[in-house]
Amino acid sequence: MNVNMNFLQELLSSIGRRTRQAPQADKKGSPNGLSRLSTLCETLMHPVGEASQILTAQEALERYATLDEAGRLAFFELLAEHYAAVPEEIHTAYARYRESEDNASLETLFAACEPRRQHLLRRLNLCPGGTYELVKMRADLLAFLKTHPHLKPLDADFAHLFASWFNRGFLVLESIDWNTPAAVLEKIIRYEAVHAINDWPDLRRRLDPDDRRCYAFFHPATGDEPLIFVEVALCRGIPSNIQDILAGGDDVSLEEADTAAFYSISNCQSGLKGISFGNFLIKQVVQELKRELPNLEKFVTLSPVPGFAQWLENERSAQPGGAGDEIATMLESGPWLADAKAREKLQPAVRGLAAHYLVDAKHTSGLPLDPVARFHLGNGATLHRLNWPGDTSDKGLKQSHGLMVNYLYELDRIEQNHEAFSREGTVACAGEVRRDAKQGRSRLRSSTSKADA
Repeated sequence: MNVNMNFLQELLSSIGRRTRQAPQADKKGSPNGLSRLSTLCETLMHPVGEASQILTAQEALERYATLDEAGRLAFFELLAEHYAAVPEEIHTAYARYRESEDNASLETLFAACEPRRQHLLRRLNLCPGGTYELVKMRADLLAFLKTHPHLKPLDADFAHLFASWFNRGFLVLESIDWNTPAAVLEKIIRYEAVHAINDWPDLRRRLDPDDRRCYAFFHPATGDEPLIFVEVALCRGIPSNIQDILAGGDDVSLEEADTAAFYSISNCQSGLKGISFGNFLIKQVVQELKRELPNLEKFVTLSPVPGFAQWLENERSAQPGGAGDEIATMLESGPWLADAKAREKLQPAVRGLAAHYLVDAKHTSGLPLDPVARFHLGNGATLHRLNWPGDTSDKGLKQSHGLMVNYLYELDRIEQNHEAFSREGTVACAGEVRRDAKQGRSRLRSSTSKADA
């Protein structure tokens, strides 16, 4: 007989909540301690009925949620040490494969090489809400990695499983507007990571006007928890200033709009770090907008440059008295904010150094140093235009001295740009940006030569 799995899981959860007694104290006297959680995990590793697996997985995740920071670290240590692959089983399976080299022995070898904790994580995922609880568990793990790097293999197992569980085929694109349920809108406010949403009226300005759009990816296993969302302004021409967008709304009629500007992209779940959604999101939103508004001609971002101020500070430290030091001092002094003449005088130098930073400064991976540049250029966009000043908020001034960038998504060049960036690290950029970068390099070399002399 075909049984609806969602109904079965809800029924079992209900039974579990009604019948489960208060947790018995373990041998150490802690009712919610690691000992009971460890026992539940071992139970999940052995063949039992599906109903028992679901109830056991649910209790295990509930027990994990009660652990304090030390208890969670101890649990991760347990998974890393006692739920790894078993070397003896690998050696035995490999010896059999070398003898026969058939598919059956190869399958046995694969099974032996897989860490036992992957099987455990799959079992924990059986209960209702298990997927989201595991995403939160990985967020806890990521917080430990810097001080406990030996846990990285455990994180690799989470990432391996999440890459399959959050495959693009499972993601659902939803349009978010002012009529979206409040539970989701509250999460949009909370998860906004680029330009903070101050209150409900601020959110309404971003969602309700005809020339504003918002889209989010959801996953069936995480319910109303968004994974990533993008905010869009429909404009006439390419925008250069974020304050105008955030304060506006209903500025352009849908008939007049020729540009869609993606001005904020926020990842919502820290436990899904490294699982890429942004590439799929932008491309699908472009398709949705093009279908709705065929008069749209350009698809651009208005993006922050979060690493520029720090890079300039590093240049100042490396070459005191050089161009980086001089420009950084002028930017920090602040007159340009209110003085148009000071701003006009400073602009060529800022544009040159900013373009040099975005085009030439490299991460240890050989890709652009700026993380937002890596994201958009890796998606096939073109570095189209520098906007200074483009963001005069406290955050914008602190992270980029007010600099913002337009990345242009040209539908007929996305794949070509992506391939060139992936294979050779080529930064696709407009001619004006390339000329600015050349001037920035020249300015830095000139100041270095003077210092050496």
